[in-house]
Amino acid sequence: MSEFRILVTGGAGFLGSSLCQSLVKMGHKVVALDSLFRGNLENLSEVKDAENFTFIHADVREVEALDGAVETLGGLDLVFHLAAVNGTKWFHEAAHSVIDVNINGTLRTLELAMAHDARYVLASSPEAFGEAPQQPIRDGNMMQFTDPAKHQRHSYGASKYLDEVACQHAVREGLDVRIIRPFNAYGPRLVGDDYGQVVSIFFNKLLNNETIVVHGDGLQTRSFTWIDDVTDGFVKAGLLEKGVDGSDLSGLAFNIGSTEEITISQLAQKVVSTSGKEGTEIEFGTGYFGDSKRRLPDIEGAEKILGWQPTVDLQQGLQMMWNELTEN
Repeated sequence: MSEFRILVTGGAGFLGSSLCQSLVKMGHKVVALDSLFRGNLENLSEVKDAENFTFIHADVREVEALDGAVETLGGLDLVFHLAAVNGTKWFHEAAHSVIDVNINGTLRTLELAMAHDARYVLASSPEAFGEAPQQPIRDGNMMQFTDPAKHQRHSYGASKYLDEVACQHAVREGLDVRIIRPFNAYGPRLVGDDYGQVVSIFFNKLLNNETIVVHGDGLQTRSFTWIDDVTDGFVKAGLLEKGVDGSDLSGLAFNIGSTEEITISQLAQKVVSTSGKEGTEIEFGTGYFGDSKRRLPDIEGAEKILGWQPTVDLQQGLQMMWNELTEN
């Protein structure tokens, strides 16, 4: 199939907009559906006028809106389901909404894909492993969650775990499903307010000449992945008929992430150095309950089956992000 009719939920978000941009440029017919709770229409400025692109402002849980997207496309070949409530502060402050949107959005889009026999790609998360006892994180590892009476952080991770359960059930029912777990994607469009992600939060503080606050002792580690590399992983997972090794892709989960591990304290220092604002103060504040101490991906499956590898190292990515943020 040379041209796919594609629905991207969460299409105005950080990941979704980059994915839409890539798919539209490849010539596919794309509908982006987004409630704009965290998404932004400015993210879609490069594709909004393209003949093969349509934006629908709607909640992913609305069946009528999903059916309308299929009508606009003239059928449905592929669903990229990225719509979710993300951002660590939301996990604690709005656990009910996180669970509702993340689980029911997945169920509705899976039902849509099954009704049209469309391929389905889920944006899951390493948070689906909870407080992962094994590192690096690889498919098949134990998924472990702590007492919800202590904190609600895992409203997100547990919802992603259940999303994967629902997807694997759909596979048993005959649906072609592929699962992507992106590891700490970052880039210029990343939300940088208090409800955003750490790289953008740090850069936002620098742009406003404010103190950078590192949660906890700063020794927790992450693996940050440039947005274009993450987008490439999604595209490969969605458009490949078979793996590059001939594998059947349905039911497989892939970690898409850099294996360059860094502490959050080191990240803060690297961000300051990249910006040239060496006098910026770095403070240590209260950590988040349930925060992962370490998050490192095993990407062997993505390498061997999708033919995917990260291409941008952290220093390159931070410099590109800072350059773009300061040019605008």
